[in-house]
Amino acid sequence: MFKQKKIKFILAGAFVLASALTMTSALADDYNPSWYISPSLHAAQIDDGFGSGSNAYGVGLRFGKPISDDFDLQIGSTYTRSKNSDQRFYQNTYSLDALYFFSRQVVRPFIVFGIGAERDRMNSAFGQADRYSPNANIGAGIQYVLSDQLSLQVDLRKVHGYLRGNDFGFSQASNGLLSIALTYAFDKTPSRPQAQARAPEPVQAVIATPPIVVIPAAPPPPARFEKVTLSATELFGFDSATLGSDQPKLDGIAEALTTNTQINNVVITGYADRIGTKKYNQKLSEERANAVKTYLSNKGISGNRMSASGKGESNPVVECHDRTKAKLIECLEPNRRVEIDQITIEQRVR
Repeated sequence: MFKQKKIKFILAGAFVLASALTMTSALADDYNPSWYISPSLHAAQIDDGFGSGSNAYGVGLRFGKPISDDFDLQIGSTYTRSKNSDQRFYQNTYSLDALYFFSRQVVRPFIVFGIGAERDRMNSAFGQADRYSPNANIGAGIQYVLSDQLSLQVDLRKVHGYLRGNDFGFSQASNGLLSIALTYAFDKTPSRPQAQARAPEPVQAVIATPPIVVIPAAPPPPARFEKVTLSATELFGFDSATLGSDQPKLDGIAEALTTNTQINNVVITGYADRIGTKKYNQKLSEERANAVKTYLSNKGISGNRMSASGKGESNPVVECHDRTKAKLIECLEPNRRVEIDQITIEQRVR
C-alpha cells in the first residue's frame, strides 16, 4: 500500500514538472542576484512507520540567494502535521539546500539537494514520542519567472531522516514533500546587469573620416549613399538612451546640415546588443535614435528632414557565448562600438 501511494506521489510531481516545461521561454539567460524570501504550502506523504496516515499538509519559509549563474542557496524550515484516529503527528524540518539550475530563462528547471535536521513528535493514547534527528533531502523542481522580483516555485523532494536511538521503534523514515512557493526578491535589481557608467573616451574636435560632403547648388549627380556610423559608447552610457552633454560629432553633423539645406531624408537608425529581451532592446534602440534626432532638432535642423527608427538587436557582427555576465558584456563591447550598438545616419552625397 505504501509503495502504491509513493508511486502516485512521484507521478503527480512529474506531471507538474512536465507541464511547467511546456511553457514558452521569452527572456535571455539572466537572473536577479538579490536575496529573496520564499513562503510555501505543501502536501506530504508521511512514512507509514509513524502510523499517522500518509496524508499531511503544512507550510514552509525559506530564504535564498543566487551565488552563480547555476546555483542558488536556500535555508529554511517546514512544518507538517497529520492525524490518524487518536494519533497526531508533527514534524519540523530545518535544512540548507543547494539548487542547481539547468537554465536561467523564464522557465527554470532545477535539482535540489540539502542536509539538515528534523523534529518528529507523536501524541497518542499510548503515550508520546519526541526526537531530533539528522536528515537529507533530494528532489527536482521548476521556477517560473513572473517579474523582476516575483517567481513561482514548485518542487518535489524526498526527505530521509535517521531516527536511531528513539522511541518511535524504527531507525529510518522517508517522507515525500510536494511544495508550491512564491519567491520575492528584496531588491528590484533587473536581471539584466547594469554596468557602471563609463566616462566617454576623449574625442578629437575634428570629425573623423568619412567626411560629410555637402551637395552643391548645381543639379546633383545620380544619388548614392554614405553611412556615418557613431559608436554608442561615444554617445550614451551603457544601457542608456541619454546623450552626454559634449557631442562634437553630432555638432559637426548639425553644422553640415545647416550649411546645406538640400540634404534631406536623413535616416537615423538605432541598434542594441542582444543582452536583455528583444522587446527591451527594440525600445532602447528606438529611444537612442530619437535622442539623436531630438539633439539635431535642438540645433535647428527641421524634423521634416529626418526620420528615426530602431532595429533592436538585429544585424550582429560578433557572436558571444560566455556564461558569466561580466565576460559576456566585455565580449560584446566591439559590437557596441561598431554596429550592434550604433547610430547610423544615411544621406545623399556626391
